[in-house]
Amino acid sequence: MLMTTEKVSYAKRLSDSPASPVWPRRMMQQVDVSYDPRMRVLWTYMKPIGVPCFNQNMIEELHHLFSELHSHQGHTVCGHEWVAVDYSVIASRRESVFNLGGDLMLFLNLIREKDREGLLNYAMYCIDGIYSRVRGYDASTVTISLVQGDALGGGFEFALASDVIVAEAGTRLGFPEILFNLFPGMGAYSFLARRIGPRDAETMLLSGNIYTAEKLAELGVVDIVAPVGEGERYVENWIRKRHHQLNGLRTIYDCRKHVWPISHQELSDIAVMWVDAALKIQDKDLRMMTRLLKAQTVQHAHYRYMQSAQPIEEAERIAA
Repeated sequence: MLMTTEKVSYAKRLSDSPASPVWPRRMMQQVDVSYDPRMRVLWTYMKPIGVPCFNQNMIEELHHLFSELHSHQGHTVCGHEWVAVDYSVIASRRESVFNLGGDLMLFLNLIREKDREGLLNYAMYCIDGIYSRVRGYDASTVTISLVQGDALGGGFEFALASDVIVAEAGTRLGFPEILFNLFPGMGAYSFLARRIGPRDAETMLLSGNIYTAEKLAELGVVDIVAPVGEGERYVENWIRKRHHQLNGLRTIYDCRKHVWPISHQELSDIAVMWVDAALKIQDKDLRMMTRLLKAQTVQHAHYRYMQSAQPIEEAERIAA
């Protein structure tokens, strides 16, 4: 069960490795991968069960894929052989949604139980995956985020971790965490400050506003705005036009990382701040978080076949 009120440490659950070092792709339920051998592009699609957020199982699957790319120096398995990945694209299979961010049900449970270890482990799992993309898997892999639907909170942070952000027109992106007296702690400040400066980054984080892809392109956050339904084609064209300059392209992005480096320590330190802040929020903030969770669940009710209404009802009772 992905959403649960069981009193089990999330840290303990995540510490149990989901699979052997060679994890059969058939075990993946919430991530699809597709390899284009012409341009050596690895397309990775999120397809979370239930609310389209970073639930435990999907985090584990993404973590495995990213660890595989890192440990094999930018190579992945295609068929029965290891192949080079020059471009790594992250996208979503869910219509109108890239990712809505953290698992609010899980946060409610862990905050209620004062489970600092569980919150910290969740945060560090996210940081590990994000940092892998920040580093281009230590193989100078060019990373691209294709945002074709809502990217909120941690979903927006995940998109920001890539070298290039392509978003379809009208797509909504933002950080609503301030609405329940928290802040996005998995890299938002680090990524935004480097793209638009700390003052504008703080304005965005404190507003809780949701922005369109067009507005974020004006601000310098989104790199390319594609027409609705044309996101994949725009990514493919962008790669095709620049592929003959790949060596220079890689080096430019490596220079960016050298001039404005983001360390694992920086991301981890801020994640710890997020954990400590989460444990300080009040009952009124938990009620707001519960309302947001209920809205997410109602909106995506047709994907709830793996879930029960009982956890939502329990969360409402606790927050009342």
